[in-house]
Amino acid sequence: MDSQEWIIEADINSMQTAMQNGLLTSERLVSLYLARIEKYDQTINSVLELNSEAIDIARALDKERQEQGPRTKLHGIPLLLKDNIDTGDLLHTSAGSITLADSCASEDAFIAAKLRAAGAIILGKANMTEWANFMSPTMWAGYSSRGGLVLNPYGPGELFVGGSSSGSAASVAANLIAAAIGTETSGSIIGPASQNGIVSIKPTVGLLSRSGIIPSTISQDTAGPMARTVTDAVILLGAMTGIDDKDQATATSQDHAHQDYTVFLDADYLSGARIGIPRAYYTELDPAGLEIMEAAIAVLKEKGALIIDPIELPCEKQEWSSTVLQYEFKKVLNSYLSQLDTTVPVHSLREVIHFNNQQSEQALKYGQGTLEWLEESSDSISEQEYLAQLQLNQEQARNQGIDYALKSYRLDALMFAGFHGSDIAAKAGYPLITVPAGYATTGIIAPGGYITKGPVGVTFSGTAFSEPTLIKIAYGFEQATKQRFPPTLT
Repeated sequence: MDSQEWIIEADINSMQTAMQNGLLTSERLVSLYLARIEKYDQTINSVLELNSEAIDIARALDKERQEQGPRTKLHGIPLLLKDNIDTGDLLHTSAGSITLADSCASEDAFIAAKLRAAGAIILGKANMTEWANFMSPTMWAGYSSRGGLVLNPYGPGELFVGGSSSGSAASVAANLIAAAIGTETSGSIIGPASQNGIVSIKPTVGLLSRSGIIPSTISQDTAGPMARTVTDAVILLGAMTGIDDKDQATATSQDHAHQDYTVFLDADYLSGARIGIPRAYYTELDPAGLEIMEAAIAVLKEKGALIIDPIELPCEKQEWSSTVLQYEFKKVLNSYLSQLDTTVPVHSLREVIHFNNQQSEQALKYGQGTLEWLEESSDSISEQEYLAQLQLNQEQARNQGIDYALKSYRLDALMFAGFHGSDIAAKAGYPLITVPAGYATTGIIAPGGYITKGPVGVTFSGTAFSEPTLIKIAYGFEQATKQRFPPTLT
């Protein structure tokens, strides 16, 4: 286990087996990842900050393993957290913004505390698109004023990296970390996971607590695991569930959440599963992307799945209003910022904008048009108007969207290409799982109209708390295809 090469594509179970057999320690595992980060991340720029206490934490967990045995499958496993997730340690939490570059949280976010309790090591913070891509309409995905630009390890500077959980995705794809946690409002976990050839789960809103996470919205935000395999993502998901008094949405997960989702890793479930193909969402694909999707459909059929193609969603041509995001963003961000320590220079969205203007050379490479628009426009939206639009969005996305399709066509899941379909699932608050499906050599259409090439994922969608079913389908597809491969790093 002295060679650094074995760590490439190593999964959590193999790491645990090696540690249980005395072939590896958590301290050595942390050291191996730190060495890879030092060697390769200067090109990728996915890691924003490292935990100076990680080696000491690993040693303590190694001692605990010897004396008491492992706590869980995450015992001694190093992870990265997106830079908008609070950690009550020496690490900063900034959402990529220089305005919060010196901000350290007083305590862990709920999910961070759950991961620590499971024995995971928080190795550091992953770079991200600043303010979860609510900064500027011209900002490149993966860019932050604090961390610079994250690049796709399959083609740094050439391929689209996706956002806003860019660093989480790129670091996992490049084998710089065992796994990572991202967050999503609409497409921010699924998009970069698909673009970087990894697995990710965007859970039902309420399955994982959002307390201690720098927010964008209250109705759509969720954290989620990002990993190289479905199994690893599922291990992480179960470790983070739980009812949190600080996040009322988690009360909806009562009787729906599981602490162990590995019991749903059933590849045989594909045989007889009914999967719908919403063709309206495939029209934006270019020939290379469409070819990969057709190949994925063929594999599902070969494994016995019943493919209903095409299916239609009444809301598929819906023009979504921005009213909900406008109203919620300023409200929830101001609430988070107002509670920060007095040593932090900003405590409101208005103060963030002012600070950026004062530090424009470093802070405003792409401007802050989105932040300014959200600050100014949200004040004209009444609570009644907001609530009406929220109800309409959820009605359209659920009863005229995902739930409509599942019931009308008697489906277990819908299958989208990559990030396509993220918005409707976000409005509904419903889960998504993406799995590597292939590699396009001639180009796919990425968010924002960029034309690029690279990894392509298939994304399975279902109703609220349908994670067990989606896991079965995603695992079956993964085991049948094995399309994940590591990038060549230099």
